Amino acid sequence: MAEMVPVATFFSGHPLRIGGAATAILLVAGLAWYLGSPLFVRTYTNEALPAPSTAAATAQPTAAATAASAPAGPRVLAMGELGYIDSIHNGTGPVRIVEVGGQRFVRFEDVAITNAPDVHVYLSRETGGKWADATSLYLGALKATNGSFNYELPVAADLSAYRSVVVWCRAFRVLITWADLT
Repeated sequence: MAEMVPVATFFSGHPLRIGGAATAILLVAGLAWYLGSPLFVRTYTNEALPAPSTAAATAQPTAAATAASAPAGPRVLAMGELGYIDSIHNGTGPVRIVEVGGQRFVRFEDVAITNAPDVHVYLSRETGGKWADATSLYLGALKATNGSFNYELPVAADLSAYRSVVVWCRAFRVLITWADLT
């Protein structure tokens, strides 16, 4: 109890010290929430793989249209498993590049990815979680930390040049997880 007296004396009668201490506590609490909350905050989505468009099927020449009465189903072009970095940065689940009716998608299927602020997805020309902004194909912000979701790929993208999918935190410039494609 004797140790509390100097602290109480320090704050008594000094509103600026009390206000400064309260402000410091609020700033530390806010920073702790910003840094720590992504570790336990999860987002969920269950996006279906897009169905083949009927427009693509009807745009075929007549002879080919009679040979194929139904639009083509999904075809897996490449696949990989999300990798483990450490207990804070990791992901689990399959990632595939899928073609459906002439459109191509990066498909995250039943994944669980550690959350972080400002997380984005890229197709990389390198493996092992390495990527370069200049040579990678940006797909967009991470849609969810858990579930299944798609990123449509540009028609002109040469998929043979890309060897992995990278999930990257821009705010802290750190790799969250990746999947090497085979």
